[in-house]
Amino acid sequence: MFTGIVEELGELAGVEALPDAARFSIRGATVAPGARHGESIAVNGVCLTVVDAEGETFTADVMKETLDRSSLGALTPGTRVNLERAVRADQRLGGHIVQGHVDGTGEILAREPAEHWEVVRISLPPGLGRYVVEKGSIAVDGVSLTVMSVEEDRFAVSLIPTTLRLTTLGLKRPGDPVNLEVDVIAKYVEKLVGAHTGSAAR
Repeated sequence: MFTGIVEELGELAGVEALPDAARFSIRGATVAPGARHGESIAVNGVCLTVVDAEGETFTADVMKETLDRSSLGALTPGTRVNLERAVRADQRLGGHIVQGHVDGTGEILAREPAEHWEVVRISLPPGLGRYVVEKGSIAVDGVSLTVMSVEEDRFAVSLIPTTLRLTTLGLKRPGDPVNLEVDVIAKYVEKLVGAHTGSAAR
């Protein structure tokens, strides 16, 4: 489990093509040292399992399903990525509950700079809008954010200077894809209410 509080802005150092998969080498001075085989690290909001780690670089296998359903398949060496290690039970939950299981990809629609923040508008894939509510939480490329406003096919977030400086969201431009993970609590509520009323979500 993760919290959506990005620990560092890392870099995709290399990509090795595998049958129906790829092996990523990712550089991160904070998260890589001490990383062990089998541990989880979120890369742009996608939970990946560490295969190996040496110095400031770790490797992780990314299966075809993940490459197809997230923005990881479009990454190239040199691309900056958000990195977060799995949360420990004795840590504060600084953001919200993030599983690292991407629900879909959106697209940066517009950026509106202001004096002390920036409003970013992002598209919503079909079917995800019902889980996104104003003042609720959503993970965008693994960053825990509060929804400022929402429509059926898009939502807006307001980014503070720290988020713009320390995550990939400061680098994204209109047209760029982003990974989206909605609040898992909303999905559980829908499932439970649907089961009670006989109209469980499928």
